[in-house]
Amino acid sequence: MPLDIVTVPCLSDNYAYLVHGPDGTALIDAPEAGPIIAALEARGWTLGVIMLTHHHHDHVGGVAELREKYGCMVMGPKAEEAKLPKLDMALDPGFSGGTGDGRCEVIAVPGHTLGHVAYHYPQAKAVFTADSLMALGCGRIFEGTPGMMWDSLSRLMALPPDTMVYSGHEYTHANARFALTIEPGNEALISRASEIDAARAEGRPTAQVPLSIELDTNPFLRAPLDSVKKAVGLPGGTDAEVFAEVRKRKDNF
Repeated sequence: MPLDIVTVPCLSDNYAYLVHGPDGTALIDAPEAGPIIAALEARGWTLGVIMLTHHHHDHVGGVAELREKYGCMVMGPKAEEAKLPKLDMALDPGFSGGTGDGRCEVIAVPGHTLGHVAYHYPQAKAVFTADSLMALGCGRIFEGTPGMMWDSLSRLMALPPDTMVYSGHEYTHANARFALTIEPGNEALISRASEIDAARAEGRPTAQVPLSIELDTNPFLRAPLDSVKKAVGLPGGTDAEVFAEVRKRKDNF
């Protein structure tokens, strides 16, 4: 049974994701309950489990209401258990569970927060990255270090390029504007930025994209390229140093 993945806009710019497959219906992050309940009811689905990526309130704010309504389990990273709503299962990186296309693996992606995890469905070719890898960007480094975040992004970059990346916020339009300051001559990026403009003008989400496109256009993932190293004034820099410089420039953008 293939996965049915539903993007649920929440709050001002967050996304939650319903993942319906052979093991029932899971929710990746719970920014607020109302839109998630509406999406479930529209499809006649019952929520079986909430899977949290990290502790920030805009990713967990709807947990209590959803748990009360559906009696669902709540899972999340063990490293952030003390900061999360009560967990029924605390997950370590490397844990896997589920069947068929619903088999999910937990990947450590610290940097934005120290215990941030991503959820990878290898057979379904999908990864839910929340505030680690984002469409044309990456999350701000609140708790970790640039080196830690680069290691996390490198882990995600190693996934098959046809993996669909589902990130946690609709920041793509602003991210595209910044990316063009790093690679103004990148034809793939120029084309993507135009497509994003058109999609956002129509109210369509743009934070869900194949990894292959991210590798061609996301400046944070392109730190190993000589052209990007030169663009940020670090022609002899390490990949991690170049990433850190790109992150600094985005923070000041």
